[in-house]
Amino acid sequence: MAFADVREYTHLTDEEVEAIGRELDEIRAQVEAERGQADRDHVTRVITLQRRLAAAGRITLFASMFPPAWLLGTVMLGSAKILENMEIGHNTMHGQWDWMNDPEIHSSNWEWDTTQPAEQWKHSHNYIHHQFTNVLGHDNDIGYGILRMSRDQKWTPYNLGQPVYNALLALFFEWGVALHDLDIEAIRKGKKDPKLLKKQLKQIGDKVGKQAFKDYVMYPALSGPSFFHTLSANFTANIMRNVWSYMIIFCGHFPDGAVHFSEEELEDETRAEWYLRQMLGSANFEGGKLLHLMSGQLGYQIEHHLFPDLPSNRYADIAVKVKDICRRYDIPYTTGPLHKQYGQTLRTIMKLSLPNRRTTDNPAPVAPRKRRRLDDSERPTRRSELGKWSAAASA
Repeated sequence: MAFADVREYTHLTDEEVEAIGRELDEIRAQVEAERGQADRDHVTRVITLQRRLAAAGRITLFASMFPPAWLLGTVMLGSAKILENMEIGHNTMHGQWDWMNDPEIHSSNWEWDTTQPAEQWKHSHNYIHHQFTNVLGHDNDIGYGILRMSRDQKWTPYNLGQPVYNALLALFFEWGVALHDLDIEAIRKGKKDPKLLKKQLKQIGDKVGKQAFKDYVMYPALSGPSFFHTLSANFTANIMRNVWSYMIIFCGHFPDGAVHFSEEELEDETRAEWYLRQMLGSANFEGGKLLHLMSGQLGYQIEHHLFPDLPSNRYADIAVKVKDICRRYDIPYTTGPLHKQYGQTLRTIMKLSLPNRRTTDNPAPVAPRKRRRLDDSERPTRRSELGKWSAAASA
């Protein structure tokens, strides 16, 4: 099946598709030309807020043996971790602030407060996920190798446990992400380069060691008699960050209306068609400024997938223009309240834990043919806006 056969796309002519691409290119060019002090002020203010919030939380937890201090310190620390993970780390490693030429706030230097090494994340997320968004067989973010998120994925009895796997993934999301770039399927089939696997495992081990020491040894020890209370507070703050980031990310890709694609639909894909795939394969959610800030502006997931390296504070304005394009060309623009988007996602997880129902009106789709997973040297040339990772990540 070609991309032109995707139902949400078939009414467009080739000329209209290219016209959409030109309009989106113009939006990019305009934002790039306008970037300036207001954008710089946004990211520096958020970084300052996050660091002060983290410091206040850590200081408050010196008295964590007292329940009010434990609760207040945990909430502040958890909020700081969410801000660092979502609005700062995620967006910085996409290269959204590289234009400032600030070595401290640059995709090549930022190392975030979570267990996956930044180098591996930039490969698995910036390139693999954003290049092959919602393409079965290519995008490992479709279920993270743990959940069945499409009826086109083959069902096995393993999937009966999806409600449990999903809960565990939410609670310990950073640990699932830490292993994401290893390509467990390739390891299982014996096709993973042993040297690369060894290098990646060492990176993960080093990062996990640093994170565990910081949160579960150093800071608890500094609080003296409150050691175990501070340790539990740090653990809870990490769980807060894990559950929140899991929910935000899943709401951007799996509500009703977010389309999955087959490998065939990548063939001869133009830049304009890549734009369309990002629009059809992503979903937004609605909310106020605080919600969008705490979610890293990923309530504008459609805009983020169109322009992953543009400043996150610009997405709200870009969304107005993207909605207008969708309206004029009759393209779906999937959005809704956060609770609705997650409710639909959770329903999909539960329903797909069971085999496809076979009926004459709605026959179960045939699972896509199995192909060998490509390595980076065989994949299409990556787009410049998808971010960079060091050569060591794929060497």
